[in-house]
Amino acid sequence: MVEAVQDAGVVVTGAGGGIGAALARRFAAEGARVVVNDLDAAKAEAVAEEIGAIAVPGDASTIVAEARDALGGTIDVYCANAGLPSAGSESADEKVWALAWDVNVMAHVRAAQELLPAWLERGSGRFVSTVSAAGLLTMIGAAPYSVTKHGAYAFAEWLSLTYRHRGVKVHAICPQGVRTDMLDATGSAGDLVLQPTAIEPEAVADALFAGIEEDRFLILPHPEVAGYYQVRAAEPDRWLTNMNHIQQKWEATR
Repeated sequence: MVEAVQDAGVVVTGAGGGIGAALARRFAAEGARVVVNDLDAAKAEAVAEEIGAIAVPGDASTIVAEARDALGGTIDVYCANAGLPSAGSESADEKVWALAWDVNVMAHVRAAQELLPAWLERGSGRFVSTVSAAGLLTMIGAAPYSVTKHGAYAFAEWLSLTYRHRGVKVHAICPQGVRTDMLDATGSAGDLVLQPTAIEPEAVADALFAGIEEDRFLILPHPEVAGYYQVRAAEPDRWLTNMNHIQQKWEATR
């Protein structure tokens, strides 16, 4: 058992399935008191009933106060997991870009605005951001997703560097392919890039809990992402050329 989460009040957004449901199950198994959030009320209630948690359905941007009340007045861990897999290029409709920005970035910002005053006052709190390897690297065929996931990573990084000395712990989870409905929605690009090394959602939860025990910011369920990230930083043209080869391979299959 991970002592840091025992009896903690935990909120997991987008927890009606996939990574969110796996996180909720793991927190509950570790002795936390869990709020399960999802836009789909039936899915949230089903997961909550399964694990002995509380369902608070609705828009992840608006449920912090209700979730706090459901947990008796205190949120100790907030998992900003809800996300949107927006495909398209620079030509994607502005509504697609705006919704991706709202769900993948601003929902995290709004949650932090609600959570931080109490966390800073008491000197403790934990913010878990489900980002994606796309937030460290990129994803072919998905400009709105890639750009906004970069934003989500940047916000998590900013929270950590700004508040770690005041007791706020931040974790950024950056997996590649995970066998969920979101992966299925990536279509042929996901088939090419993500499916071959896809993992189960439970492996993401395992990686997070290992990171919590080691007090690590960056959580990489696919360890090879660290090497890609290093090449991207040290040799950007080499990395971009390699990614362009993947882009060309994908275009040839369409």
